[in-house]
Amino acid sequence: MYEIEFTPEAVTDLRYFRKFEQNVIIDAIQTQLPYEPTIETKNRFRREPSDLADWELRIGIFRVFYNVDEQVEIVSIERIGEKPNNIVLFRGQEG
Repeated sequence: MYEIEFTPEAVTDLRYFRKFEQNVIIDAIQTQLPYEPTIETKNRFRREPSDLADWELRIGIFRVFYNVDEQVEIVSIERIGEKPNNIVLFRGQEG
């Protein structure tokens, strides 16, 4: 089982959302990422190019960008945003 860590920037991103949205995001992270976070699925895939992070998790309009250290089994949540259209927003600003 992988340990989940949040960067300070990701914590700030998460606090931007309403409590209900925070719960949806955290539930999805706890369900999707502790086991096999590098297995691609419909909602979890490797990013190309990997400017923010190597991996992306889709949760409805929300996006979780993360990196995986397979040696020590840690998933590092780098940023959390939303993508209502084709633009990813972080704390309401284009990122």
